[in-house]
Amino acid sequence: MSKELMDALDLLEKEKNISKDSLFDAIENSLITACKNNFGKAENIRVEVDRNNCDFKCYADKEVVELEDDVMDPQLEICLDDAKKITKKAKIGDIVAVPLNSKEFGRIATQNAKNVILQKIREEERGAIYNEYFEKEHDIVTGVVQRFIGRNVSINLGRADAILNENEQVKGEVYRPTSRIKVYVLEVKNGSKGPRILVSRTHPDLVKRLFEQEVAEIQDGTVEIKSIAREAGSRTKIAVYSNNPNVDAVGACVGVNGARVNLIVDELNGEKIDVINWDENPGNLIQNALSPAKIVAVFADPDEKSAKVVVPDYQLSLAIGKEGQNARLAARLTGYKIDIKSETQAKDAPGFRMEDYLDDEDYDEYEEGEYEEGEAEASDSEVEE
Repeated sequence: MSKELMDALDLLEKEKNISKDSLFDAIENSLITACKNNFGKAENIRVEVDRNNCDFKCYADKEVVELEDDVMDPQLEICLDDAKKITKKAKIGDIVAVPLNSKEFGRIATQNAKNVILQKIREEERGAIYNEYFEKEHDIVTGVVQRFIGRNVSINLGRADAILNENEQVKGEVYRPTSRIKVYVLEVKNGSKGPRILVSRTHPDLVKRLFEQEVAEIQDGTVEIKSIAREAGSRTKIAVYSNNPNVDAVGACVGVNGARVNLIVDELNGEKIDVINWDENPGNLIQNALSPAKIVAVFADPDEKSAKVVVPDYQLSLAIGKEGQNARLAARLTGYKIDIKSETQAKDAPGFRMEDYLDDEDYDEYEEGEYEEGEAEASDSEVEE
């Protein structure tokens, strides 16, 4: 029986990730409960479990009295003659450990002991599952679509089920039962019926984690993801920076013939991804963020976190994007409020002309065509920084 019990404990520890020590504690508590149900008291009951071979013994600590007639409570006291049968050194007033035969426990006591052990196993299993997925909070996991619960989707993650709420689902995505998808773990809560796991397919960090998985240069710290902006199901812009001048950050993320980024696009069901270079100069960063549109000039105000951008007339719609998406994502990516005008519109708009940022001497040179191109760039850089 001891070997069978040890095998069962080993199996529980391996399959359910429940520590054997906690199971031994549960067995000890269950035996004490059984003693209480069988004898009516448990204050003086001790249980010793050998954690190497699973042998266990139950004892009742009883005080030694002289005669059998002096025994007022058989559960707490024992006469001297009976005590000496257990230990010859017993004396009146000593506490003697009297062995209890657990096989004599009644059916109800045994059933209650079993329930105590099962309850402990359930609690430990819930705790182990919670700890496992709590460590994966703000990370991505792979799950299998199970069923719809109203408009929410139940996702099986292996040892637990997660809920993909309607507002965390990508519009247009179809979730078919048994299909495998990657989700971002938003939050793990510990509930009375086990952990409650909330996941997302729309969170920007889902894309970030996918790049971290696919791009070795991001994993080793050579390339950093500085910022990300996403409209789930449609387009994502991600700004990357290389800590090694010999490594092209954008090239590393895109991969040979787009191999790396295409894997992520496939996982996101065709969502478009723009990978751009991060630049500490806000003007350059905004110019990169508005790609693929060409930019004539950027006038950025770091204090106000705003920027005025001039583009060629034929590039205005491209810079703004469909329903303003390109400009909106660029603003989120850079943290700047961006105002875009075409060259024609900029001629009569304050703040969109080079002369608005030149002093009188430089303006005269600019008007006479003597303002060197390098000087213009320097002035523009001063405004941007």
